Amino acid sequence: MNILFIVLALLTVTGLTALLAKICRIPLPLPLIQIAIGSLTALGGLQVGFDPDIFLLLFIPPLLFADAYRMPMREFGELRNVIIFLALGLVVFTTIGCGYFIHWLIPPIILPAAFALAAVLSPTDAVSVGSMIEGGKAPARVVHILHGEALLNDASGLVCFKFAVVAAMTGIFSFQHALEVFFIMSVGGVLIGCALAWAACRAEHLLLVRGYDDAPTHITLAMILPFAIYLIADSLHCSGILAAVAGGMTVKFTGVMNEATTETRLRAATVWDMVNFTFNAAIFLLLGLQLPQLVRNGFQLAREGGVSPWKLLVAILLIQLIMSVTRFFWIWLSTTARRIIARIRHRNTVIPSLRTMAVMTVAGTRGALTLAAILSLPVATAASTGFPGRDLLVTLAAGVIICSLLLASMTMPPLLAGLAPDDNDPTQRELSAMRIELAQVALHFLHKQQSELAERDEDENESHDLKQEAISRLLHEYQDMQKRLDDTEAAEDDIRLTAIREKRTELSLRFHIIRTMRELLHKRVVEKRINDETEWTIRQELDFMERELQIEAKALPSTHDA
Repeated sequence: MNILFIVLALLTVTGLTALLAKICRIPLPLPLIQIAIGSLTALGGLQVGFDPDIFLLLFIPPLLFADAYRMPMREFGELRNVIIFLALGLVVFTTIGCGYFIHWLIPPIILPAAFALAAVLSPTDAVSVGSMIEGGKAPARVVHILHGEALLNDASGLVCFKFAVVAAMTGIFSFQHALEVFFIMSVGGVLIGCALAWAACRAEHLLLVRGYDDAPTHITLAMILPFAIYLIADSLHCSGILAAVAGGMTVKFTGVMNEATTETRLRAATVWDMVNFTFNAAIFLLLGLQLPQLVRNGFQLAREGGVSPWKLLVAILLIQLIMSVTRFFWIWLSTTARRIIARIRHRNTVIPSLRTMAVMTVAGTRGALTLAAILSLPVATAASTGFPGRDLLVTLAAGVIICSLLLASMTMPPLLAGLAPDDNDPTQRELSAMRIELAQVALHFLHKQQSELAERDEDENESHDLKQEAISRLLHEYQDMQKRLDDTEAAEDDIRLTAIREKRTELSLRFHIIRTMRELLHKRVVEKRINDETEWTIRQELDFMERELQIEAKALPSTHDA
């Protein structure tokens, strides 16, 4: 009953936080609001334990799997060198450089323990990164780099953390052994993720070919897949995180979802969006729920050591500062290296501005994965010694997590506001060009059908007339679409502007018609002239009609562009 109450409480607070943020228009990122509400809930008496192993298994696989599936593959391939340079090189550089700084700043923290803290702070959090840069304000190139980095650097950070922990506990460290294990864990995780996802997609393909396309079954099995991939990879001592990422990308590569029915794809998109929202919110709520106890432990630790809590706060701020400086330096180094390589090869390359590099720096927030890893450090018991300085490391890690989120929330809006429009982002151009091409292929098909119909030597009959009328109606519809979308110099601005306004007026009328239909439908249900099943069927039809109109309205070009 206690577990059930906690789950229901978390789900309730999850829904209320997003609603509260919109109603009150709080000028803070949603993750910070959720952390604050989680902290208030903990102060109000709700105590939720935090098991790192359960957390990693429950939340990380589906979220990383979904993020990997949504990652644009073309951009990931184009930016792979930058992403790997950040996801691997920056993690190792941060672990070593910041580890020495932490040991110098707080000498009681032995060097291997300082490396462990730096390693666990080095990966950016995919969930918080996405929350900080969502909304389409950040340049697309920056978004792709940050998402790609966040997908891959968890594995490298956790491997560095693992070896630092072993070195601190045993006093033994072998660079060659660490490199070998890192290679095996990384490559093994990727291969396992790809193999399992490919096998699942092949099985799904065979079922779809034979007509077994049951939406609930398909979605349920798809939800289980990232957990299965993670568990199998972890049991084989490989990176479950990289396996989940590789699995999501493999599912996208196979295109198996394109073979499913429209109903299955629509339902799956809705379910995954719901899981993504709920799990993201739950992660930050759990982080907030742990915060009051972590703060109390930090103050108690400071008092026991005869140190002012303010010195602990200063240490946290200095660690955050050196992490940010290190990240900025590495991004600048990456940019400089690309510029030099481009000059040697006589190629053009996109060089980010200092403001863009600052955005990438502050967007490197830490999240619940860092907290889960640091809380997994061994605790001292009567039978065994704990990790040296564990409580202090947990307090410092929690403080840096909050500092990184606060820094991003305060500096990201002004930094993004000063960025120039992303002229290199091809998304809008490709959308417009693809929509025009689709309209043209539809027109070509209809003209071909019209020609074939005219060449047939047969008497005019009702079927012939009906098809001719349908073709004429569809020709008019797609010609009108082409007028609205064509923004080339050859297109006449007045004609295009008129077509856009006509369509906008038509859509407005259609929305009003659907609203009127809903009112009548509700009235007939109240009058008991139709039953609930009839009302549900027609309401679903109206929902699909309205959704289609919403997509059309969203695709309409702005009249300012005409």
